[in-house]
Amino acid sequence: MDQAGIIRDLLVWLESHLDHPLSLDNVAAKAGYSKWHLQRMFKDVTGHAIGAYIRARRLSKSAVALRLTSRPILDIALQYRFDSQQTFTRAFKKQFIQTPAYYRRASDWVSFGLRPPIRLNDFTLPAPTYVTLPETVLVGQTQSYTCTLEQVSRYRDEMRMHFWHQFLLETDTVPPVLYGLHQVKPSLEKDDEQEILYTTAVPSDSLTQPLPLTQTVLLEAGDYVQFSYQGLRSGLQEFILLLYGTCMPTLDLTRRQGQDIERFHTHGGKKRSEAPKEIRCEYLIPIRRANST
Repeated sequence: MDQAGIIRDLLVWLESHLDHPLSLDNVAAKAGYSKWHLQRMFKDVTGHAIGAYIRARRLSKSAVALRLTSRPILDIALQYRFDSQQTFTRAFKKQFIQTPAYYRRASDWVSFGLRPPIRLNDFTLPAPTYVTLPETVLVGQTQSYTCTLEQVSRYRDEMRMHFWHQFLLETDTVPPVLYGLHQVKPSLEKDDEQEILYTTAVPSDSLTQPLPLTQTVLLEAGDYVQFSYQGLRSGLQEFILLLYGTCMPTLDLTRRQGQDIERFHTHGGKKRSEAPKEIRCEYLIPIRRANST
């Protein structure tokens, strides 16, 4: 019996069902084993108790919802199967050492308490590079859209390509470096949505002709952690989720206020009729170093 394979499949299923009822009886029925045998097998393979793992993942998901939406705390608690706000607050404070309300209001997003999903397959953490950027003047456009947390993966690549197409519509050539500046904040209109501000920009000296409706954009100075991505364009969002869900807590990093930076490297020549299927970029997240104030 391939215990690791069974638990690997179960982990994937659990991750997509954290907002569903997940009693040990339910999970054992899904796995096809008695709950006693499943608990023992899960602990043997992962080193963690299945019930504690599910709770830690649910609390981690709720922490993301607290930071990225305005949804009432009770709604988030009920979504992740806590029977009351009081029960949720006690469990949240035990894992994150602060209340949900304080966690939401804090200016910095500290990784402590976030429980990354367990990965049993061959997995290599993307290598971080720590950089300090000077303030840089770019030329670009800022646009926005709103979506729920569940929609962001589906929308983000589509909107990114839409914004880039609009931005580069009036130019015949593509600059060798393109910047996408990305910022998320809770929507003011719907408490279960987030507003995403996306700025398409290029260095001002890289334009061969002026673009209409552009403005001066400042790339913020400060400390960042940088990760490199090369692969299918459709895989970039999954990579970003990996950075926030696994890399940031594993590296014990604190995200400060500011914009995420996508720095794309292009063929740098005549504009092509179709968007590239493969891309190469660096993704930078603003961080606060341990010795910063």
